[in-house]
Formats: sequence, C-alpha cells, structure tokens
Amino acid sequence: MEKIEKENLLHRAFSVFLFNSKYELLLQQRSTTKVTFPLVWTNTCCSHPLYRQSELIQEKFLGVRNAAQRKLLDELGIPPEHLPVEDFIPVGRMLYKAPSDGKWGEHELDYLLFIVRDVAVNPNPEEVAGVMYVNRGELEELLRKADADVDGVKISPWFRLVVDNFLMKWWDHVKKGTLCEAADMETIHKLT
Repeated sequence: MEKIEKENLLHRAFSVFLFNSKYELLLQQRSTTKVTFPLVWTNTCCSHPLYRQSELIQEKFLGVRNAAQRKLLDELGIPPEHLPVEDFIPVGRMLYKAPSDGKWGEHELDYLLFIVRDVAVNPNPEEVAGVMYVNRGELEELLRKADADVDGVKISPWFRLVVDNFLMKWWDHVKKGTLCEAADMETIHKLT
C-alpha cells in the first residue's frame, strides 16, 4: 500500500457478476490464503488480467473477458465451455483504491462484467472459502450485517462500491434482458 500511495501504482482488474436463471447473484467468500481481503464476501469472481496475448486484446474488451473465463475455472471450477466469452457483458469501468491490512491494498481500473448462466460450481479451497446465491433482499440483509458488524460479515470494498453506485439499477436490466442498453464502457467512474 505504501508503494501504491507513493508511486500512484495502478493495475487492471475485472469483477464478474454471475446470475442464474432466477436472477440470483453468485457471491464468493475469499479464502483465508488471500493476501488481500481474506474471508471477505464479494461478487462472483475478481482478479487481474495477465500479461499474455489472449488477455491483452482490447477489441470488445476480449482480453478481460478471456481473463474472467480463466479465473472462473481457477476459483470456482466452472469450465470455459460453460461460460463462453461472448456471453460476458462489459457494463462499466471504475477506478478505486482500497487498503487491506495496512501493508497490502488495491488500486485498480476494474472492468465490470455481467453474465447470466446456470452453472455448477466446484470452488477451489485455496481461492474460495464459501459461495452462495442471493436475491436482492438477501444481499441487502448481508450488507446490513456487514454494516452492523454482525456475525463477522465483511464485504470487499470494490463490491460495496459497485453495490452502492450501480448494482441495483443494473440488476433491473439483467431481469429485463436490457443490460446492453445500460452498459457504459466509455466512462471511467472514479470512486477512490
């Protein structure tokens, strides 16, 4: 975090929001082995594109969609053929900064990707401590618990930013099948 603050270091990231056909959002609890934000509840999958050709493709945000497909296999055991890259809908980008434990933190340009698919998950325990599908009411209850520090529930800062600024509006579009109309990949929302 010291280096982030001193040199204003920034890296690319992506956050996947996977909904099932009942329009419930799949959340994951990060494993205890995570360097940043262990045991924190967050969106379906979040990580970083690697410096490899397939994840550097800028056209139609294919690089971050390829990276998302890779990490959904790594973290949740979802085979790539069950999540075709063309089904990921890039809906927005945000810039944020968040300290984790004083030593580590994040400063990211985060690409927000949505997808609606019914999939089986097989979480990797090195990456994921738990998973659950939530409807809007259940998510609101989880947020209330986190806000009140009940049951040790914690929410990742990037997920909270998405919830507070975009998610409920976009969730409506997911249900209506109009998410592409709500997408804005031109704007970078500065939420630091």
